[in-house]
Amino acid sequence: MAIDKKQLSETDIRTKYITPAIEAAGWNKMTQMREKYPITAGRIVARGQVCKREKPLKADYVLFYKPNKPIAIVEAKDNNHTMSDGMQQALNYARMMNVPFVFSSNGDGFVFHNRYITEGEKETVLSLDEFPSPETLWQMYVEQNNVGPV
Repeated sequence: MAIDKKQLSETDIRTKYITPAIEAAGWNKMTQMREKYPITAGRIVARGQVCKREKPLKADYVLFYKPNKPIAIVEAKDNNHTMSDGMQQALNYARMMNVPFVFSSNGDGFVFHNRYITEGEKETVLSLDEFPSPETLWQMYVEQNNVGPV
């Protein structure tokens, strides 16, 4: 019996489709993949004598090539959204963290945005089994930043 993806929550989409696709590309879940990663601590809002902290911004996934070197953000949406519906949110996070590679997914595949591309086609649609490996993204990063051997 086939699963109706439209009935699944965003959490189910992440667990059943997105995480397995990222892991299948060679990303180590324990050392390279962080889920619900805090981007901000949450703005402090003052109203009269009362101060409260807003909810922090959290990326669904931040991928690290090596410790303390985030190179990709993945934003997940449930399957009632298009694959690219999380892109603007992910791009905002990427700007805040200075991360070059941005992905959005609804479990059907990925939309990949390379922030190094300044003209022409900046976004590519990838199937679930086409998610780039850590080495592929790192090589793209190194080429853009003239980074020496690691």
